[in-house]
Amino acid sequence: MANFITIFRIFLIFISAYLLFNQDLYSYIWALALMTTAFALDGVDGWVARKFNESSKLGAVLDIMSDRIAENTLWVVFAVLGWLPVAFPIIALTRGFVVDGLRSVAMEQGFTAFGETSMQKDKWGYLICSSKFSRIAYAVAKLLAFFLYIVAYIPGLDVVLAARIEVAANISAIIAIEFCVVRGLPVIFESKHLFKKGKEIEQV
Repeated sequence: MANFITIFRIFLIFISAYLLFNQDLYSYIWALALMTTAFALDGVDGWVARKFNESSKLGAVLDIMSDRIAENTLWVVFAVLGWLPVAFPIIALTRGFVVDGLRSVAMEQGFTAFGETSMQKDKWGYLICSSKFSRIAYAVAKLLAFFLYIVAYIPGLDVVLAARIEVAANISAIIAIEFCVVRGLPVIFESKHLFKKGKEIEQV
């Protein structure tokens, strides 16, 4: 059930993104509702996994994967629509490729991104990247940015109000992308122990 919810979130984001290309009020309202639901379910799948003892490495991988797909889809779509600079999705995608590549090596050696077996051993690295506070703060920053952008471009919205909301969306997006980069740094800095002499890493 937990993994189903995780995967279901991806389809909600895809539908939401598709609706944004329909320039009408109801499409944007539905897009907002589906996107918000998808982000809300990010906490539900973890709760279900713990409640029904469904926690697994597969679930952890699917959770991170769904997060990447959701946020990167929206960054790209917003850039395509001309709502924000293309630098935002480029930064988010690059960070995702680097961090997830290192985490895949860590997983081969028995580590996970979060939890008791987290690859983050340094207390500051853990606080910045893996702590509950950091993860929630980043999620809120992303959701706020995505939500405000969609609201700012709702067809028929008052021009002055839309401009003000867009400013708030831009600020939220900058904070979110800074979170994105900063939270990836501990993964990069602490990954050196994964490549110590004697550990064989297969190159594809």
